[in-house]
Amino acid sequence: MRGMDEIQRIGVVGAGTMGNGIAQVASTAGYDVVMRDIEQEFVDDGLSSIEDSLSRFVSKEELSTDEADAIQERITGTTQLDDLADCDFVVEAAVENMEIKQDIFADLDELLPEDVVLATNTSTLSITTIASATERPAQVVGLHFMNPVPLMKGVELVVGEKTAPEAVQLGHDLAENLDKETWESDDKPGFVTNRILMPWINEGIRAYDEGVASKEDIDRGMTLGTNVPMGPLTLADHIGLDICLDASETLFEELGDRYKPAYLLKRKVDAGDLGKKTGRGFYEY
Repeated sequence: MRGMDEIQRIGVVGAGTMGNGIAQVASTAGYDVVMRDIEQEFVDDGLSSIEDSLSRFVSKEELSTDEADAIQERITGTTQLDDLADCDFVVEAAVENMEIKQDIFADLDELLPEDVVLATNTSTLSITTIASATERPAQVVGLHFMNPVPLMKGVELVVGEKTAPEAVQLGHDLAENLDKETWESDDKPGFVTNRILMPWINEGIRAYDEGVASKEDIDRGMTLGTNVPMGPLTLADHIGLDICLDASETLFEELGDRYKPAYLLKRKVDAGDLGKKTGRGFYEY
């Protein structure tokens, strides 16, 4: 298994919100990055998002223009999975669909040298089941980054049934090199964060739907009353209501009625109002 001192090139599968954020923080830490998605449009959108994010750091004088340019130049976008063949570590950040993730991991397992660790950014799906698609389950680990990746300090490290202690330690060490802090979770549905977060979000939505208070007062009550930075409705909009629904449905299937998605959450997703990314969710953007 490759150690920290051997990791120079990191592969990221997926150029969406999480994938491009992971690519950005890896490049910022000095790694060469290959970011792959299935269509050039998605790759271009991911690279554009990174450029926009870096420009905000420049405007805040947290990065110089030269530093931002160097970060961008270390990231290569591609639609070819084969371009990840010489990576020393790979993080998958594709959609939350078990069949898709297993297909990706089966392909990565064939493509990459046998000593390379494969990580998944899944927020709810079983690491053990994802790893079963490979011949290297001991070298599959969960690295669940928080959104937005460039700003959030936390990474949830998830240990599958067959994940080796060396892979776990490598996950901790790499996250630390990316200027993140970690905590560990066993491979149980929702892990630590979503197991607790999704019922909180759903209950906020139900309270709004049932007329307990306005959406503004629900969010204000939770921010002022519990000292969280965002209330449940604002946070749901930032995460993406479709992502919240997918996570809630997975937890509902695994853990039962206490995780049943709120009706209004389903209705918003059906209407295409997915939150900040579509300009409208519970609020308008």
